[in-house]
Amino acid sequence: MNDENDPRGTPPEGPNPLLKTLLIWGGIFMALMLAVSIMGGDTRSAGTPIPYSDFRSKVAEGSVKEVQIAPDKITGVMKNDAAFSTIPVAGDTSLTTLLEDNGVEFSGAEQEEGNVFLYILIQTLPFLLILGIAFFALRQVQKGGGGGAMGFGKSKAKLLTERQGRVTFDDVAGIDEAREELEEIVEFLRDPSRFSKLGGQIPKGALLVGSPGTGKTLLARAIAGEAGVPFFTISGSDFVEMFVGVGASRVRDMFEQAKKNAPCIVFIDEIDAVGRHRGHGLGNSNDEREQTLNQLLVEMDGFEANEGIIIIAATNRPDVLDPALLRPGRFDRQVVVPIPDIDGREKILAVHMKKVPLAPDVNPRTIARGTPGFSGADLANLVNEAALLAARRNKRLVAMQEFEDAKDKVMMGAERRSMVMTDDEKKMTAYHEAGHAIVSVHEDASDPIHKATIIPRGRALGMVMRLPERDNYSYHRDKMHANLSVSMGGRVAEEIIFGHDKVSSGASSDIQYATDLARNMVTKWGMSDKLGPLQYEQSQEGYLGMGGTQRTMAGADTNKLIDAEIKGLVEGAHKRATDLLTKHEDQLHLLAQALLEYETLSGEDITTLLDTGKIDRPDQPSGPVSIKPVSGSAVPKAGKKFGGEGGAAPQGA
Repeated sequence: MNDENDPRGTPPEGPNPLLKTLLIWGGIFMALMLAVSIMGGDTRSAGTPIPYSDFRSKVAEGSVKEVQIAPDKITGVMKNDAAFSTIPVAGDTSLTTLLEDNGVEFSGAEQEEGNVFLYILIQTLPFLLILGIAFFALRQVQKGGGGGAMGFGKSKAKLLTERQGRVTFDDVAGIDEAREELEEIVEFLRDPSRFSKLGGQIPKGALLVGSPGTGKTLLARAIAGEAGVPFFTISGSDFVEMFVGVGASRVRDMFEQAKKNAPCIVFIDEIDAVGRHRGHGLGNSNDEREQTLNQLLVEMDGFEANEGIIIIAATNRPDVLDPALLRPGRFDRQVVVPIPDIDGREKILAVHMKKVPLAPDVNPRTIARGTPGFSGADLANLVNEAALLAARRNKRLVAMQEFEDAKDKVMMGAERRSMVMTDDEKKMTAYHEAGHAIVSVHEDASDPIHKATIIPRGRALGMVMRLPERDNYSYHRDKMHANLSVSMGGRVAEEIIFGHDKVSSGASSDIQYATDLARNMVTKWGMSDKLGPLQYEQSQEGYLGMGGTQRTMAGADTNKLIDAEIKGLVEGAHKRATDLLTKHEDQLHLLAQALLEYETLSGEDITTLLDTGKIDRPDQPSGPVSIKPVSGSAVPKAGKKFGGEGGAAPQGA
């Protein structure tokens, strides 16, 4: 994270505490073993052990000089000065008479204290070792600050010290405005006097808001790489545990660590896990999560000042955060990290393509133009998929063809060429997709066709993918009506060619798309002349995180009118698609036959086919192929229905 010459970058390296503790307990164990060996080496163990019967025999022979009799052992010296020892037999009362008769000097001996101590030490040594290991484990848990009986309240914040894989602002592309906002915070930390002399104060916090994959966490890592101050990172879910009070304790501990390392930055990822609106808990509203949030609010801006601590948080759900968390003084700035535009996508692709060997025909601008709505994570995945495709094809360079194939895989799903479809199913799919395409071509407000295919991809049996010519930030009513007509094109084509009794379930996703779009037009966007510019539905978060919609200002009569308007919009789109396909039925047959012939057609192929009646593909040796439209008795008869998701929604969903 920091420069190697910066003394604040990393804490001074010392002896490993784990190794130190192991050495201490190893020394204690060795000392105990040494004590055992010393205590075991008393005088009673001197001499050669002999059986008690041999001892009596030698006494009878007159070979024994003197003995000392203890309750548990007899030691003595032979007349040849050889020492011996033996264990007496309990109840032998004739020993003293035998010793007196043979002139052996004998005396009594008390049991030595060393024996008792040695016995106790040997018996308690395993328990001492178990207690030592348990104490060591408990200390490690406490220092780790994670789970454990004594460590629940410790913060799980990690001090980020990146020396390899360091990320800087040079690695962040396509979100220039968000980057500039955060670069100013880095400048505050590097040179506070530059701002304080004009009365400016360092921001208390910055909230990064954006859709998933737009680069919020990457921006935080770039701040860590640029700031040159300690950088603590933690997830919002790390605060909350099943035990009440743990989260609040962890918040306190995290800020105590931060104060010791100030000036520093604390990054909380996915803060919505702990910062949701208060008062929405099940049962008792004063639950563990709310206690944690209350403590976080106090620490960020309470009676005690936290000078030099900057809180940076990231979320893709700013709508669920508590208002007290968002006010200035806690999060002074809300930095929006948007989906990149075409220039941003080109810069992001350039960053990721540095790691990939590219062929000369690769044009990042062309790829950026064909990927509207892609986030930074989507573009990184696109480059990775292209590299994997090139490796699978045993190529040394990643060419434009790999990027096109990877784009189709990401946007439309992987091809399922192994899926077996009957001829009737293929014909129905071809006419279904041709219906979408023909309506799209003749709807002026529709987006241009990118690709049409009858090869099963993902969960769909066929697909017509349309892409906008430029980035769209709002949608007009005429385009919405065009999308409704295009979504009905597949079902209408089946009705015209195969009859009402033979339509398939392939239009299920199209019907769902059209119904949702019409409902939003009526209830949210005020595009119904009868109902006016009023909002009749609003999204809300239900229990256990389950979302839903609820109608407002809607009585019984209004609900009937809403349903009638939604139905009218969809049926109007159905009639419009019917009129277009009836008028251009020859083009419908032409395009369907081309799809059966080639399986996949690009937007340029479709335009050429409808203009000239043939397709010219230089990579095929047969040259231009003329497609003859089918009519009359040659129209394919309907086979059995095919299940699953057949046609795609207008955007290829």
